[in-house]
Amino acid sequence: MWVIFALLSAFFAAATSILAKIGIEGINSNLATAIRTVVVLVMAWGIVFISGTQSQISDITAKSWVFLVLSGLATGLSWMFYYRALQIGEASKVVPIDKFSVVISMVLAFVILKEAVTIKTIIGGILITAGTFVLIL
Repeated sequence: MWVIFALLSAFFAAATSILAKIGIEGINSNLATAIRTVVVLVMAWGIVFISGTQSQISDITAKSWVFLVLSGLATGLSWMFYYRALQIGEASKVVPIDKFSVVISMVLAFVILKEAVTIKTIIGGILITAGTFVLIL
């Protein structure tokens, strides 16, 4: 089931890039990011209340709060840089560089989360890196 969710995530991430490139024309990229963030915020909290999971907030540990807040800060910075790059660059070049985050995430997972390094992940990472450079050069 996770594969279906991952594919849906990829589809909507792709749609996000194209819709954003069209939407940021003629406006400040930070303002565009703020508007997008409000929409995501309303949608996310709407889902929480519709699913009835808001009562679980008190169960969140201090460690989880810290890392969720840090993740939120990283997301915000990522979106701000992404929107600015998308505004001044070509989507067909910005998006592959942004998706290079896959390789960076793999390296961080190996180093921080101690996930297993396999020949398959190394080859995949090399191919993603090579593909990124082919697309941007």
